[in-house]
Amino acid sequence: MSFQRPADYAGELSVADAYTLLKEDEKAELVDVRTPAEWTWVGVPDLGDLGRTPIFVEWASYPGMRPAADFAQRVIAELTARGADQETPVLFLCRSGVRSLAAARALASAGWRRCYNVSEGFEGGLDAATHRRGGLGGWRAGGLPWTQT
Repeated sequence: MSFQRPADYAGELSVADAYTLLKEDEKAELVDVRTPAEWTWVGVPDLGDLGRTPIFVEWASYPGMRPAADFAQRVIAELTARGADQETPVLFLCRSGVRSLAAARALASAGWRRCYNVSEGFEGGLDAATHRRGGLGGWRAGGLPWTQT
């Protein structure tokens, strides 16, 4: 696994490394911090083959996109309900890796020691025309399981 390790959170993971960690550590959890519109219209990671589901807690709500003041508390409540503790690996995913980085740092600031940012996000980066088409990295383009409603 390749990742950087800044002092304030556990580090960056590629989508492939993130899925490997989720597959190899049955306690690891994936938190998708995108908005309900993104979950509905773009799709969500499918962890069914691993016998679990992602946690869905949005980091910021549209249209203002201000971080939710109770984000860490809501995530901690869900993690605790699933039997997680502060040593559980918690992976954060958004569209492109920006909101999820802030979310990983927020949970790390709350005392959780193994918070990772999935750096490529669900959709990956922008192409030369500055469009996000899901072909330049990301969970979906990486061929990882996902579903759309």
